[in-house]
Amino acid sequence: MAKNLYDKEAEVLWQDRRRYCGLPCSFTRYSVIKKDGEYAKLVNIVGFLSSHSEEVNLYRVDDFEVHQSLIDKMFGVGTVTVYCKDATCDKLVLRNIKNPYRVRELLNKLVLEDRQRVGIRQTEMQF
Repeated sequence: MAKNLYDKEAEVLWQDRRRYCGLPCSFTRYSVIKKDGEYAKLVNIVGFLSSHSEEVNLYRVDDFEVHQSLIDKMFGVGTVTVYCKDATCDKLVLRNIKNPYRVRELLNKLVLEDRQRVGIRQTEMQF
């Protein structure tokens, strides 16, 4: 999936599809791609014949929000909204993904690591 779009050395840390009734039968794909020492990105690819891709460098991520309705809880899915300080994408919504709280914690850990790598502190992100 997204690994084919990046270097062979890039590692896919997490990937999922948008789910309906808990089943991954959608053409919306989400991934976290990392290449040591260079980048860590959250990627959203939508489409089958023609596709649209959005990506956010993880050091630009500002905050997260998780939403789970009763139906979502029954199917083990939820929505994670990622708020960013990016010129083209101020928020990225990961809809109906499996284990949303684990994904949020993974993203939070990776954001902190990537900020350390780049040398950005939280106070520098505030405007």
